[in-house]
Formats: sequence, C-alpha cells, structure tokens
Amino acid sequence: MTRRGSGRLAAGLVSPTLVVLALVVAYPVISAVRLAFYRREDGIDPETGLIRAGERFVGLDNFAEMFGGDSTGRFLDALANTTTFTLAGVSLEVVLGVLMALVMHRAFRGRALVRASILVPWAVPTAIAGLLWRWVFQADGVANDLLPGPPVLWTTDGFQAWVAVVVADTWKTAPFIGLLVLAGLQVIPNEIHEAARLDGATGWRAFFSITLPLVKPTLLVAVLFRVLDTLRMFDLPYTLIGPGKEATDTVTVLAFEEAVTFGRFGPASAYAVTLFAYVAVVAFVFVRLLGADVLGSRR
Repeated sequence: MTRRGSGRLAAGLVSPTLVVLALVVAYPVISAVRLAFYRREDGIDPETGLIRAGERFVGLDNFAEMFGGDSTGRFLDALANTTTFTLAGVSLEVVLGVLMALVMHRAFRGRALVRASILVPWAVPTAIAGLLWRWVFQADGVANDLLPGPPVLWTTDGFQAWVAVVVADTWKTAPFIGLLVLAGLQVIPNEIHEAARLDGATGWRAFFSITLPLVKPTLLVAVLFRVLDTLRMFDLPYTLIGPGKEATDTVTVLAFEEAVTFGRFGPASAYAVTLFAYVAVVAFVFVRLLGADVLGSRR
C-alpha cells in the first residue's frame, strides 16, 4: 500500500471520532463562548419604545458584571470556595491516597479484600455519596453522635459546611489517587528496594529517596486529574449542602443557577468560560512548570 493510500485509510478511520468530538466537545464550547457575549433582555427598549425580546450582544458586559457589578461578591466567594476546596481536598487526598497505595502494595493475607474495600468509595456515584454524607452530617446524624459537645449544623451555611464538603470529597476520591499510585509502585523493581536495605536505608529514607521519586510522574498525573476535577466540582456540594450557600457555592453551582433557575444563559456562559480559562491555566502550570507527563512521552 502506498503512503498516500495509508494516509487516506488513516483519515477514514479517524474521521468518525473527529466528527463525534466536534459534535460533543467543539460545538458546545463554541456555543458557550458565544453566549458569554450575549444577554437576554425582554421588555421595552428605552431608546426606541418598542418591545424587545431575545438575546442582545452586550460585549464584555457579562464579564464586567462578574468582576465589578452586583454579582461580584458572590462570584469571588464561589471562586474562593472552588480554589480552597481544590487545595484542601487534593492535599488530603494525596496523603491518604499514597498511604492507601502503600497498604495495597504490601503482600499480606487478605490483600485482595482490602483493595476492593478501599476502592468502594470511588465506585459510588457522586450524587449518591452527597446524599449519604448529608445523612451522616444531619443534626441527629452519625457525625454529631461521635463528636462531643452540642450538635453541629453541618449542612447549613458556614465553615462547618465547607469542612463537610472537604471530608466527603476526600472520602470519595482519595482511592482514585491510591489506585494510580499503586500502579506506579508495581512497576518499581524489587531489586532497588533490596539494594537500599543492604545499604542500610531505613523505611522512611527509602520512601523519600527511592519510592517517592520513582512514582512522582504517576503521582503528578493523578494530582492533575484530581485538581481539574475538583475545580469543576458541582454535584457534591449541591447535593450535600445545597445551592445558595456562601461557604460552599462553587463557580459551577453559580453557572447552573443562572442557566436553570433564572434562565440567564449569557451570565451562566460567562461563569463557565471564566472557569474554563482558570482550569486551562492550572493545567498549563502542571504540564509545563511541574512536569506532569500526561501523554506519557517521557522515558
């Protein structure tokens, strides 16, 4: 087969995938960016006195409203919640996930059962996990039964609601990091650890000098996936705490409320586009500055 024929065959095989990606990814993204510059305005036009209906091009007004209008305070609170959820939740997930991976990697009787039990939270749908933790954190729930002192109103607005979301998210997704780190641990040759023991390296010294550097590429990719996922968090705070809460509203919750509750698709798209840019910057930092090997191109 000639090179030209191979190229045509490859293009033919790839084209269905490209068409599907264009329909389910490219078109929604382009539509969202377009809507961010429009706003629906129904009523009487003060300039012409005529009744107007539908969307009107407003340029950057939707973004200006986010950063310098009546909705600025709520947007900045949601952006801060999104960022703090990511920093606190992913940090705890990394620590617990690495510990889980170390436990699952050790050879002991019943290891298969332990691995299955650790991965159960990751298999639970997020909305179901939110309802489960809502039952745990209700006023007469398990959390208040275990803690001394008066009952804590976890599912109301406030710092305790923020803590409840972080705890639920950590429980739900720490096994994901543990699973990826376990895959990295299993490709480390045993001879390396045996040589370290012969050289007199203790467990902690071997972990920080050998194990952690060798699983760093896998760990960075796992952290990148979790950071990007947490920045887009919606279903957990929405089902666990509910919308309209200053301490737990995220940017995605604001976008959902604007679009579904109020029918303002322009401002909702502006929220979504801003979050998209934020996520893109974070991904660039991980890939370029921290060296996360997402494509597996480094040896």
